[in-house]
Amino acid sequence: MKRLIILGAAESGIGAAILGKRKGYDVFVSDSGKIKDGYKTILQKENIEFEENSHSTEKILKADEIVKSPGIPEKAEIMKLVREKNIHVISEIEFASRYTSSTIVAITGTNGKTTTTSLIYHIMKKAGLDVSLVGNIGYSFAKQVAEKDTKYYVMEVSSFQLDDCYDFAPHISIILNISNNHLDRYHYSVHEYANAKMRITQKQKPGDFFIYNAEDEITKELLKDSSIAAAKIPFSQHGELAEGAYIKDDQITISLKHNQFTMSIYDLGLQGKHNLYNSMAAAIAANLLDLRKDVIRESLSDFKALEHRLEFVANIHGIEFINDSKATNVNSVWYAMESMEKPIVWIAGGVDKGNDYTVLQPMVDEKVKAIVCLGKDNRKIHEAFSKNVDIMFNTQNMEEAVKTAYHFAQKGDVVLMSPACASFDLFENYEDRGNRFKEAVKAL
Repeated sequence: MKRLIILGAAESGIGAAILGKRKGYDVFVSDSGKIKDGYKTILQKENIEFEENSHSTEKILKADEIVKSPGIPEKAEIMKLVREKNIHVISEIEFASRYTSSTIVAITGTNGKTTTTSLIYHIMKKAGLDVSLVGNIGYSFAKQVAEKDTKYYVMEVSSFQLDDCYDFAPHISIILNISNNHLDRYHYSVHEYANAKMRITQKQKPGDFFIYNAEDEITKELLKDSSIAAAKIPFSQHGELAEGAYIKDDQITISLKHNQFTMSIYDLGLQGKHNLYNSMAAAIAANLLDLRKDVIRESLSDFKALEHRLEFVANIHGIEFINDSKATNVNSVWYAMESMEKPIVWIAGGVDKGNDYTVLQPMVDEKVKAIVCLGKDNRKIHEAFSKNVDIMFNTQNMEEAVKTAYHFAQKGDVVLMSPACASFDLFENYEDRGNRFKEAVKAL
């Protein structure tokens, strides 16, 4: 019996453990931290051996194969030992893909992944397909395959998950954009991070499709050196394309072999320039799956923006409050600011992931009147923007940040909580941060 070790006991790890058990592996789950009670109950019910608050090196190094949580960095001590022993390490996505022959639509990119993944799922569900929403969006692919393998999967995939993929081959892959993010995990190399994203295409075959942003500089560079077997379908907001999706005369036009699709941009449920890219990518995927045009149109128009992503919270005395907690990198914040028409009081800060703030400076110059820093270490934000903005104020909790922003804002302004950083210094995750923002706004 093959010995399968699962490192990390959150959603993906638990799913991999369940699937491994069903497929006859000898499974052992190890987490260096505390395992949540709900997950512990599942492991006990499935009769899967586990440990928490430590890694038993001797047991782990006897693995035939290891499924690693995307949250565990290569510099972790246990991973150094695993690599020294040359034990094969894969992600939960890779593991689960071995046990399904279903059609997979996989989406990656620095920004817009969750929105686009949810939109494609919304279209496919409305079209009546037997489809599951899985991956980095929070639902385990492995658990779904183990318990109810559906005919289609729509999957958000992060670079961390792709790092440990070798044979994963989606029928449709999408890279929305690539910009500086998570550079602390990639030796501060954009090239290394970008190559991790490109792994989504590595095992695609002729007959598969790769959808990409024709205006994204890093993606264009990578395509010069990449041999991708899948048909390449671009999307663009500037300039007509013989094949792909583009904007002309306020219309999305999708031109595929023997297939034309058009729709007014004003009918889209998702507004804002950044969301045009997401809608185009989703519409191409839906057309490639031969879904009915009326279903695609209806789905694109009635889809609502996601919580914590440019989410309108309240208008208090003429001041708008926008929750953009999911903006954990500089590029996300750039898109958020670009879509704002009013002067901005910007709440920013958290755990810096190797951010280069220079890209934001022209936008901040033009649109931001005050910055409220929220985080334990706000030095980099001060260094980056002290010459652009006269008012900068440090705060240590969300209530203080919201009250301070409200104080600096006037009627006709917008308070934008778009942090550009991870949330782990003061919050559990970006959802917790966003919820606390909403609570603080409602308490004003």
